[in-house]
Amino acid sequence: MRFRALLLLIGALSLSRCGIPGASPNMLSPSAEKAAGELGSNPPALAFPLKKNSVRFAVIGDNGTGGPDEYTVAREMDRYHESFPFDFVIMLGDNIYGGHSPADLERKFEGPYKPLLDQGVKFYASLGNHDWRNERFYKPFNMDGRSYYTFNKGNARFFALDSNYMNPEQLDWLKQQLQASSAKWKICFFHHPLYSDAKYHGPDLDLRAQLAPIFEKYGVNVVFSGHDHVYERIKPQNGTYYFVEGSAGQLRYHNLRRPSPEMAAGFDTDRTFMIVQIAGSDLFLQTISRTGKIVDHAEITLNTNLSSR
Repeated sequence: MRFRALLLLIGALSLSRCGIPGASPNMLSPSAEKAAGELGSNPPALAFPLKKNSVRFAVIGDNGTGGPDEYTVAREMDRYHESFPFDFVIMLGDNIYGGHSPADLERKFEGPYKPLLDQGVKFYASLGNHDWRNERFYKPFNMDGRSYYTFNKGNARFFALDSNYMNPEQLDWLKQQLQASSAKWKICFFHHPLYSDAKYHGPDLDLRAQLAPIFEKYGVNVVFSGHDHVYERIKPQNGTYYFVEGSAGQLRYHNLRRPSPEMAAGFDTDRTFMIVQIAGSDLFLQTISRTGKIVDHAEITLNTNLSSR
């Protein structure tokens, strides 16, 4: 059956920054708290200014269940896209759980995100431990057959990594790519988190030993990961900001350890996605629950501090 499913997948493929944060887990200003209470408010509430000529994107991880909650999150993403027209989405792995038949791909990706796909929003995937490696040939994931790759958007360069197989070749590639990049913002995304206060998985310490020194040496500003089915914003570690966004489809209720010395903000009672805007030296972010509640928002400014509004 696995071989047959692989054949079906192949058929489908052919078709188709920085300083002391000073931030506490309670990040919301009074106005944002009010907005957060208006579930599904229309229009959606933005906790940061809309800047012209900015890089705008969304972040999802561990989304590909095909279940009702993934669809609800996708609808909320589309609703936010009306007031915050992001151009692309980065995927942090576990993009397609279970089978990979054409019907699975439709139910777990093409169906829920159809409104965004129809508006030209591009998705850039990284692979999680539940993904099949052949997903890298799936055209809507824009991986072009590569399990790790890089692309530019405005003044930012994105590096998608394969944290399932962090071999020497990939580490050498990453060092060369980071060293050669003159981008103002260097953003990495992959599945397994280097920092996490979730009880179920927690941080991947081996991966941290491999990657964190590289990130510090070559000035990586922001890192997005999934794997733990919660949302976390980690206090900056040696100049790099880390986020865990692993609840766009899956969720582990009350899975975060509190208090935590590393966590700046966390949310583990609903599914979430993130929207991000890069404008010059400023990066604005907002995390939104399945029901439209703003659960975190902050601003990162290069060479200064992280602040919440």
